[in-house]
Amino acid sequence: MLKPLACALAVLAGAATAQERPVVATVNYPLAWMADRLGGDAIEVLFPVPDGRDPSFWRPGLSDIAAIQQADLIALNGAGFATWTTRASLPRSRLVDTSAKLSAAFIATQSVSHSHGEDGAHSHTGTASYTWLDFELAAGQAEALAAAMQRRMPDLRNRVEERLPSLLADLTALDTQARDALATLQGTTIIATHPRYQYFARAYGLDIAALEWDAGALPDEAQWQDLQDMVAETGASLLIWEAEPPQEAKERAAGMGLASIVFAPLATRPASGDFASVMRAQIEALATRP
Repeated sequence: MLKPLACALAVLAGAATAQERPVVATVNYPLAWMADRLGGDAIEVLFPVPDGRDPSFWRPGLSDIAAIQQADLIALNGAGFATWTTRASLPRSRLVDTSAKLSAAFIATQSVSHSHGEDGAHSHTGTASYTWLDFELAAGQAEALAAAMQRRMPDLRNRVEERLPSLLADLTALDTQARDALATLQGTTIIATHPRYQYFARAYGLDIAALEWDAGALPDEAQWQDLQDMVAETGASLLIWEAEPPQEAKERAAGMGLASIVFAPLATRPASGDFASVMRAQIEALATRP
């Protein structure tokens, strides 16, 4: 009789331990990946954005906001990313804007209004927000997140301190890879299906002109005409897709003389791999484009 009771108590104790782990809520996948690298199984990472939704413009429901409010730390990307955070009532003492000290490096953008499926109409106004695509800036965000985790979770101070160098080394390796591998693309105009790549372009010396296409969708005739006009204007021969497009879209782009490369900015969690492994593969694919 004692063995079943002992097992039950062990299960309950394990559940209690899991529930007692500090929670780090994040607004995008890169920050979720960083938090997991820093805390490992000692923390719970909360990234509530559903699959297929754009974290930049996703609007959380009341239950999502309630869960985020209870987190021990809420990691924001800053630079205008996830605008819902400016309207929700979030505990200021638990917030960390991971790019706050990097504001001098922000890139101003023009205002362009359009819509993204369930996320509704929105506009890209003021500041480019995909800061982590400059891997040097991403390292700065990782350091800010680590400092906030140590401050809010003092029991994990040593763990975070021990794990931070490995995280920074991976980001530095990505930065070095991008600088070296993409040097042959400098001076060549690239077209991207969405304006996500401003920091990536600046950091690695690329000229990227952007369209306003929905990720993974089949463009309509007006959008194809926009692409054709941009090709004629720029002489571009490379098209970056934010997400895997239909095969017929790739074939039509090829008919315009464009090689297609999928380079996901990874605001959302990839289907396989992690931030570092997927980015390494994408940089290599871009560098060795057809």
